[in-house]
Amino acid sequence: MVEQDNNPPAVKRLAVIGVGLIGGSLARALRAIGQVGEVVGCGRNVAHLQRGMDLGVIDTFATDPVEAVAGADMVLVAVPLSAMRQVFAAIEPGLGPDTVISDVGSAKVSVIEDARAVLGSALDRFVPGHPIAGTEKSGVEASFPDLYRGRRVILTPMAETRPEALQLVRRVWRLAGAEVTDMAPEHHDEVLAATSHLPHVLAYGLVDTLSRWSDRDEIFQYAAGGFRDFTRIASSDPAMWRDICLANHDAVVVALERYSAALATLTDAVRERDGDQLIACFSNARDARQRFLDMLER
Repeated sequence: MVEQDNNPPAVKRLAVIGVGLIGGSLARALRAIGQVGEVVGCGRNVAHLQRGMDLGVIDTFATDPVEAVAGADMVLVAVPLSAMRQVFAAIEPGLGPDTVISDVGSAKVSVIEDARAVLGSALDRFVPGHPIAGTEKSGVEASFPDLYRGRRVILTPMAETRPEALQLVRRVWRLAGAEVTDMAPEHHDEVLAATSHLPHVLAYGLVDTLSRWSDRDEIFQYAAGGFRDFTRIASSDPAMWRDICLANHDAVVVALERYSAALATLTDAVRERDGDQLIACFSNARDARQRFLDMLER
């Protein structure tokens, strides 16, 4: 349930670096329940930022990161993983002594390394985070206030992280309707490599492979709903997923190798017409998916 109260807003001034689906949806969620005072957007594209203002996602904007974070209670860095270090370095001179910084990157070890390299004295106010939410759409136009309702947000605080900084970030995500959990950054990267990064790589790989077959037009012409559902996430931003694979390369490689081994076993079963092996694999997969669906309904 979304938290509401009559106290002052949880965040008086929120700076969102990278106003898109993720950052924009958090701003919308907090605004909808009166838990943010002012939202400042920051980016390089003035037309994009103006669109965010026109939609009521942000109140004002700045292209200068130092100007954007000045006076902010909290800064949310919602940029591609490849840009994290550059953004941290750019905002560091403008951070106040109590400004809390968080991010939304889907790989945490690399983001923490970037923060440690350039955040300086602000490092103890950095709370690494990852909302497990999103759609295949991107941009501020795709943002909406209920994106995080009932979804998970994983925080991976460091040993240096101040308890009060962690408390604020945890509260903000709960206000947005999310279920917040803590996790070690290395474990986060291993889990997300299996549950998110691997499925995206497989979807991209399947569509790319089929697009190169000589009879590809007929293949896509007769593709049914199952193909559409399985490959939906291949409509996501390719550059973003390139960055994720590179940032979390070790864990993604392990996940791909494990899947490749399982796929080789399945290939052998089909080649050898081993019906027992096929039914064992398919039945286990069906039952495991049902357990997953049952967990979602609890």
